[in-house]
Amino acid sequence: MANDKVNLFENQPIRTAWIEEDEEWYFSIVDVVGALTEQSDFDSARNYWKVLKSRLREEGNQLVTNCNQLKMRSPKD
Repeated sequence: MANDKVNLFENQPIRTAWIEEDEEWYFSIVDVVGALTEQSDFDSARNYWKVLKSRLREEGNQLVTNCNQLKMRSPKD
């Protein structure tokens, strides 16, 4: 399954990673937020997520604290 690509949004590339030992897909939240909010570029999507994450933390939402972080290459690279 590691060679399969998951395509969530037809014309919007979403960075993904398959972790073999966990048998789980990981997705770039910045890319997903960018696709859902129709952001024009990576920096806009990243800023949108940064502000949203800050607001969620202020509200005491634990969703953000339970996220696994995985380094992915930026689309700018």
